[in-house]
Amino acid sequence: MTLAIGEGEILIGLGEGPVTQRLDRSNRHGVVAGATGTGKTVTLQVMAQAFSDAGVPVFAADVKGDLSGVAAPGAPNEKMQARAAQMDLTLTPSAPPTVFWDLFGQKGHPIRATVSEMGPVLLARMLELNDVQEGVLTIAFHVADQDGLLLLDLKDLQAALKYVADHAADIGTQYGNVSPATVGAIQRKLLTLQTQGAENFFGEPALKLTDLMRTDAAGRGYVNLLAADRLIQSPKLYSTFLLWLLSELFEELPEVGDPEKPKLVFFFDEAHLLFNDAEKPLLEKIEQVVRLIRSKGVGIYFVTQNPADIPDAVLGQLGARIQHALRAYTPADQKGLKAAAQSFRVNPAFDTAETIQALGVGEALVSTLDIKGAPCVVQKTLIRPPASRLGPLTPEERAALIAKSPVAGLYDQAVDRDSAYEILQGRAAQAQQQADAAAAQAAEQQRQAAEAKVREREAAAEARASAAARPRASNRQSMTETFAKSLLRTIATQAGREIMRGLMGGMRRR
Repeated sequence: MTLAIGEGEILIGLGEGPVTQRLDRSNRHGVVAGATGTGKTVTLQVMAQAFSDAGVPVFAADVKGDLSGVAAPGAPNEKMQARAAQMDLTLTPSAPPTVFWDLFGQKGHPIRATVSEMGPVLLARMLELNDVQEGVLTIAFHVADQDGLLLLDLKDLQAALKYVADHAADIGTQYGNVSPATVGAIQRKLLTLQTQGAENFFGEPALKLTDLMRTDAAGRGYVNLLAADRLIQSPKLYSTFLLWLLSELFEELPEVGDPEKPKLVFFFDEAHLLFNDAEKPLLEKIEQVVRLIRSKGVGIYFVTQNPADIPDAVLGQLGARIQHALRAYTPADQKGLKAAAQSFRVNPAFDTAETIQALGVGEALVSTLDIKGAPCVVQKTLIRPPASRLGPLTPEERAALIAKSPVAGLYDQAVDRDSAYEILQGRAAQAQQQADAAAAQAAEQQRQAAEAKVREREAAAEARASAAARPRASNRQSMTETFAKSLLRTIATQAGREIMRGLMGGMRRR
C-alpha cells in the first residue's frame, strides 16, 4: 500500500484524499448503512481486516455466510485491481487470523452462556413474555438464588419454574402471587425456544470473553465470526444473544477511558432486529450499554439498511457514519433518506441527499471523528478493495481452520454438572424414598397388628376347643352311693331314736 495514512489510523477508502478512521476514536462507535447489494458486507470486511492488522480483535456476525471469506487471502479480479490502482494502492492478498463460532456448534465452536448469566430481563425478551410472566420468571430466578440452585441450562430453569409452581402458596405470601397457569405459559414458551435449538446455547462451558480478545504471534487481532445464517431465523434469539454479549463485556471489562486503540470492535449486522418491538426498559438498557461501554474500550458498529432503523437515542452515540446508497421510492424511504442526510456534517461540494441516492456499489458517504472527537466533513468515498477473499469459504476450508483454532477443544464438548435440575431431582427422589419408607413402615405396622389380632383370635379359639374336650364333673350319684347314704341316714335316725328312748325311759323310772 503506497497511499499514505497517518499512524494510528485505518484506511477506509479514497475521497478527496485518504478517508481514514482514528484508532483512538474507534471506541466511539459507528454505523454502516445502505440498501441491499450496495456493498455493506465488503465495507464490514475491509474494516474488520484493518482493525485486525492494527492489533484490534473483532467480533462480527456473518448473517449471509459470505463474510467467511475474510479468513482466506483474496484473489483480486480486474475490477478490484483497477480500483486499487485508482486509489494508488498495492493490493497484496492476505487474511487475518480468524475463529469461527456457532451457537448451534455446526459451523464453528459452540458459544454457550448460562441461564443465570442471561438473567430474567433478557430471557423475558427472548421468550416474548408479558409483564406478569416476566415477574414470575424473576421470582423463579430469585428463589433459585436463595435456595442455592444453579441455573445453567434450560432444564434447570424448567425445574426451577416447576418448583415455584409446586410451592406457589408459600412463595406467593413472600414474593407475590404465582399462578400455575402463568408458569405453564412460560414453560410452553421455553419448549418452543428449545425446539428452535436454544438448548445448545444455554449451558457450560460458558464463553470466556478473553477468548474473543486474542491476538496472534504477529500482534494481529483475531476476527471472530459468528455463523448467523441459521440463527437469523430466530431473530429474538439472535438479537438477545448479541445484547447479552455486549452486556457481559460492559460488566466484566475495566474502565479505560479512550485508549490508543479499542480492546474489541463489535459489528452488529442486521441491527434493526435488536430494536424491533423492543419495550422502553429494554431500549433504555441498550442506550445505556452503548453509551457507557466505550469507556471500557469497546467499539460497536451497527450494520443496517437505514439509519432510521436505529432509535435516535442510540444513533446519537454513533460517531463514525458510513452511508451506502439508499433508495427513496416511498414516503417512508424519503423520510429515512432525509434523516440520513441530515446526520452528516455538510460538505459544500455536493448535496448530501442527492448523492446518497446516486452512489454506486462500493461507494459511500463517510464521516469519522477527528482528534478532538468532532465529526469530519462528509466525503464521497470509494471503499478500498479487500485483501481477503470476496465470497464464502468452502466447508473443507472452514473445517480446517476450526481444527487448528486457538480455542479448539475448549468449548466443543458440553459439560452438564449438578445444578438446579439435578438437585431438585435428587430432592424429589429423596422425598419419594422417605415417603416410600414411611408407607412401607406403616404397612408393616398394619400387617403386624393384623397378625396379632389373628393370633389372639386363634388363641381364643384354641382355648375354647380345649375346654370343650375336657370331661365334666357330674352331680348324679350311683345306686350304691345312694343306698349307702340312705342306710347311714336310717341307722343314724334309728340310733338317735333309741338313745332318746333310753334317756326318756330312765327319767321316767326315777
